[in-house]
Amino acid sequence: MREIVLDTETTGIDHAKGHRIVEIGAVELVNHIPSGKTFHSYLDPERDMPPDAEAIHGLSTQFLRGKPLFAVIAAEFLAFIGEASLVIHNAAFDIGFLNAEFARVNGPAILPERVIDTLMLARQKHPMGPNSLDALCKRYGIDNAKRDKHGALLDSELLADVYLELIGGRQSALSLSAITVSARALIAPSGIVRARPAPLASRLTELEIAAHAALIAELGDKAMWNELLR
Repeated sequence: MREIVLDTETTGIDHAKGHRIVEIGAVELVNHIPSGKTFHSYLDPERDMPPDAEAIHGLSTQFLRGKPLFAVIAAEFLAFIGEASLVIHNAAFDIGFLNAEFARVNGPAILPERVIDTLMLARQKHPMGPNSLDALCKRYGIDNAKRDKHGALLDSELLADVYLELIGGRQSALSLSAITVSARALIAPSGIVRARPAPLASRLTELEIAAHAALIAELGDKAMWNELLR
């Protein structure tokens, strides 16, 4: 099972008012385990960076000028996420911005059914909150000391750890993976379970067989066992 944990940074909170994505970060999970593959890109938003947004992520107009446009990295980003489920914190925000960017380049929209919103998961598991990324890192003992400002790739890495805790913890994911590998070892390359060349010999003694037959006889003609033995 392949999942992509991702995050974006933007020039503001409303794409309908012309705000744009300035950074995308994404981390690949395979069977709930980080594979080591990531995607990261800064983007030129083709507009100035408002001071309040810069204060959050530290990305200035000057720094972003000359970085790739979204149109340049769109195909690479789509290839990276493929058909995987997307794990996002407060997903409506990021998906809204991503779909606005894809619309500008006549790209495909990301459908909501492929998205796992960790904010919703956190609210279900911890209804009293708080459920921000920083709060969840603190709750689960995840080191976020390097997060002095928001950053899409770092936040994706932290969110991957948070997501694994929300769904049962790292040990649960590792155990599930081990079970899956063990199960696959019993299956032939064709995907068909190998049949035994000969049936196993019965371990019942003649005395046990006779005792069972006597017990069934005592149950009468209408006993369920009689149906099974026909």
